[in-house]
Amino acid sequence: MAGVALAACGGNPATEAEPTETAAGAGTVSVGSDGVQELTILVDDDYVFVPATFTVAPGQVRLTLTSKAEQLTHNLRFTPGEGPVDIAEQIPILAPGNSETFDFAVEQPGDYQYECSFHVALGQIGTMTVAA
Repeated sequence: MAGVALAACGGNPATEAEPTETAAGAGTVSVGSDGVQELTILVDDDYVFVPATFTVAPGQVRLTLTSKAEQLTHNLRFTPGEGPVDIAEQIPILAPGNSETFDFAVEQPGDYQYECSFHVALGQIGTMTVAA
């Protein structure tokens, strides 16, 4: 199964390592002028989210997934059944070098697992905590 996922994404398998390049502010939750919590998550030519964990307050969230990859295609979705409630919004596919943003509301405190479904078997999983 992992071979199918790798073949679909292109590129050579990379070792599990921290991305070599990060953008200023990645992983930092800020509040925009419209009152929405904003966060950027980075991906690269590996199987790591930066950050792998972050915390938000209940309310509106604007999440941006930015790819620093040159070869690997990624996505980001909240793993169905792996949180207090399911979050349907997602980025279904993100080509190397691109960036996509989506907004969602979350009210129920707890831990919500997110993943790159292409690379979940390789451990590309993170956790969003909604603080009480």
